[in-house]
Amino acid sequence: MLMEGATPAQIDSVLYDFGFPMGPFSMSDLAGLDIGWKEEKSSSSTIREILCENGRRGQKNGRGYYTYDPDTRAATPDPEVEQLIKDFAVSKGHEQREVTDQEILERLLYPMVNEGAKILEEKIAIRGSDIDVVWVNGYGWPVYRGGPMHWADSIGLAEIVSKIESYSESLGGKHWDLSPLLKSLAESGGQLQTHAS
Repeated sequence: MLMEGATPAQIDSVLYDFGFPMGPFSMSDLAGLDIGWKEEKSSSSTIREILCENGRRGQKNGRGYYTYDPDTRAATPDPEVEQLIKDFAVSKGHEQREVTDQEILERLLYPMVNEGAKILEEKIAIRGSDIDVVWVNGYGWPVYRGGPMHWADSIGLAEIVSKIESYSESLGGKHWDLSPLLKSLAESGGQLQTHAS
């Protein structure tokens, strides 16, 4: 989505507003953009490499996807980073467009729902609610959303299936390969959270 025109701050904000403690770019800055990066092997082939090549290591040096106040560590979106990302995306042939907050939410979270359904199909989890417990307690899914399976049920599985099929067609990628269980539950009016393998 960064390559299409979304900004790090927009993506992080969508997840934060949904209830996650932070978004992926805030997390990357917290961990350090240069983890595993080697200057001598850097080839400007990813946004992360370009940021590191420009001296942006994350919170540790006050400059990553965001700039950080040296006293409070408060993050501020950086127009320089947004321009670096845009220039890189355009150089790779990606047209820029407005990416809505709703699309960001769907593209980040619907694959989690789809994967949860696959976990149920494969009998890795017994019930959909078991997946919710793991996501809430282990991965920072917001408690008040009830976990991804509960959340999906509250939206409506038919709506989610429709969007997954649309993104699969327009974007491709294995994470958009629709779970047969999810499709079946959507068609029958079933629910993921209460489904038991």
